[in-house]
Amino acid sequence: MPRIRRQWPWGLLLRGGLLAGVGVVAGASLLGVLWPEPEPSGAGRGPESISDLANLPNRAVTVLVIGLDADQLNAASNKAAPSGPANADALLLVRVNPDGPVQVLPLPTSLAVQLPGETAPQSLASLYRSGGAALTADAVRELVGLPAGRPDRFVVLSRGALRALVEGLGSVEVNPRRTMRYSDKTQELEIDLQAGVQRLSPLQMEHLARWRDPAKPLESRLESHQQVVESLHQELRLQGMGANLPELVRLLRGQVNTNLSQGEILSLLAAALRPDTSVSITTLPLAAPRQGEAAKATGLRERAAQLPQPFWPEGKAGDGKQASSKAP
Repeated sequence: MPRIRRQWPWGLLLRGGLLAGVGVVAGASLLGVLWPEPEPSGAGRGPESISDLANLPNRAVTVLVIGLDADQLNAASNKAAPSGPANADALLLVRVNPDGPVQVLPLPTSLAVQLPGETAPQSLASLYRSGGAALTADAVRELVGLPAGRPDRFVVLSRGALRALVEGLGSVEVNPRRTMRYSDKTQELEIDLQAGVQRLSPLQMEHLARWRDPAKPLESRLESHQQVVESLHQELRLQGMGANLPELVRLLRGQVNTNLSQGEILSLLAAALRPDTSVSITTLPLAAPRQGEAAKATGLRERAAQLPQPFWPEGKAGDGKQASSKAP
C-alpha cells in the first residue's frame, strides 16, 4: 500500500491551512510554461468557433477532478452516507492533450492510503475532509505514479455544480446500459433511470453519477462516472459555441473550487472539444480484495502491486481508441 511521502511537517500545515494553498501557488507559477500569451483579437469580438476560445496549452495538462458528495461546496452536511462534512464521491484524472485524445483515469474512492503517523489506512475519499484538494492530489500522485508536479491543476465541484452545468446545456443525451433504480429515504434519494438513448435533466444526470449496483458497487460506480464524462464531452462537442461556453464558465465559477483561471479553462475546452477529439478511458489495476472480516468491513481496496510502466502515458495524436473501463 503506497504511503504518502511529504517533506513538510504535516500537523503544522494542516492546522495552519497552508496545505490547501500549495496547489494554487504552484499552479500559478506554471502559467507561462503551460499556456502561451494570448494573441490580440478584435475589440469586442467574441469567439466564433471552439478553436477561437483561447490558445491551446503547450503540452498535455493533467487536471484532478474531485466530485463532492455534498450539494454545495461549503455545505455543513453532505446529507449522504456516511454523513458529515463533504467527502470525495468521485475522483477523476483528466489529461487534455493539445493534439491527442482527452484521457480519463477514474479512481475508486475506496482506494486505501496510509498517511504518515497514522496506524490504520483510510479511504482516498476521506482525505478531502482533512487536507482538501492538495492532500488528495498528493495521494493520487503516489497511487498512480505521476511525475513530480502532476496533476497540474484541480477542480472541486459539488452535486449542485453538476446540475448547473447540465442546466446550462439544457439537457444531455445519454445511453444508459441498464435500468437503474435505487431508493434511500434517509438521503431523500429516488433513482429511476431507464436503459436506452434519452436526454437527461440536471437531476437525472446527478442520479446517473450517484447510482451504483449493490452487487458490484465499485465497478458500477466507475461505469456510471464514465458515462457521465463521455456524455458531457459529446454534448459539449455537439453544441459547440451554441452553448455559449465563455458564459457557462463564468456562471460556474462561483460553484466550483479550482486553481484554473477562466482563460485556462477556455484553453482546455478549446483543446478537448476539437471536432476530431475523442475520449480515452483507462482503468487503474487493482489487487484482489483482501479476505477476512476486518478487511471486508472497511471496504478498502488496494492498487495492483506492480503497475505497468509507464502506466498512464500521454496520448498521441490520432490515438483515440477507448480503453476498457471495467475494474478488476
